[in-house]
Amino acid sequence: MKEVTIHPAESGQKCIRFCTRLLPGAGTGFLYKMLRKKNITLNGKKADGSEVLRAGDVLTFFFADETFAKFAGTKMPVCDQKGSVSATADRRKAKRPAYEQTHKQEEKSFALVPSRILYEDEDILLYNKPAGLLTQKAKPSDVSLNDMLLAYLQNCTAAETGSGIVRPSVCNRLDRNTSGIVICGKTYKGLTGMNRLIKERTIGKYYLCVVAGKMDQPLLLHGYLKKDEKTNQVLIRDDMFPGASYIETECRPLRSADTCTLLEVHLITGKTHQIRAHLSYVGHPLIGDTKYGDSAVNRIYQRKYGLKSQLLHAYRLVFPADVLSGREFTAPLPGQFETVVKEELSWQPGIREV
Repeated sequence: MKEVTIHPAESGQKCIRFCTRLLPGAGTGFLYKMLRKKNITLNGKKADGSEVLRAGDVLTFFFADETFAKFAGTKMPVCDQKGSVSATADRRKAKRPAYEQTHKQEEKSFALVPSRILYEDEDILLYNKPAGLLTQKAKPSDVSLNDMLLAYLQNCTAAETGSGIVRPSVCNRLDRNTSGIVICGKTYKGLTGMNRLIKERTIGKYYLCVVAGKMDQPLLLHGYLKKDEKTNQVLIRDDMFPGASYIETECRPLRSADTCTLLEVHLITGKTHQIRAHLSYVGHPLIGDTKYGDSAVNRIYQRKYGLKSQLLHAYRLVFPADVLSGREFTAPLPGQFETVVKEELSWQPGIREV
């Protein structure tokens, strides 16, 4: 017999969904059968799988140790005298050793910076990512914001993830050399809630960027985008073409000069490299962008400011009224970005109009 106590991080899931994640080798049909026969019970009572789990609920599996281990896909530790085992103890150990061994050394140097945490509650965390940091791994040896989040939560008792089947993760991705706000889900509720809002496009996502050339009027850009996986670049056209997705980008100039413009960009759709490629397509590439930018312009800013990445910053999130009371969060500009706009455009943070 195994007993699994639902942790706050795991609450909000349907019983059958939790069971299939905990025992991926069992099969949904088999688990429903076990529920009907009361070989799996919820709080000591029969369950049908549709129940929404809450923190403190106890699922009991009347399986032999070997059977449970087989379905879980891991070796189970020896049970205590009562014949039960903590899911927090066994599943976390089964899921995390590779991570702990691989990244133990990196975590000593790479940790979330407290001053970059813009907001945190039981379910989510908003982090002001610096340029140069990957949101998620590109290869096993990389250290990413996702790794740093996991290390941070492992050090926070209140954020332990129970059975380990709910894995905290970033919800939105920023390019390595784009700075700004990343939404991180700490619990099942946080992950599913934020992912739903992102999918439904109900979170207002606003960026600041500096582009080459002068722009005086707001623009609402439409087009179609397709990514080439081999080159990791995107192609944009005005009309639909095979494999392309519709994109929409709203741009508002905040301050302009003859050679460059500071834009506030409202990302209406969110596709790979959308802002960078869309603005380049209409003749206003981002300054510092080595993939879609103007190399001659970039060299000027490299010599003058030591610029090595595009001036693109995810600086503002606006939540809908029924989430976090419609709060708005902003991320301070990186120092190099701020220097450029002050010297080139005489712009001070906080000014929102042209």
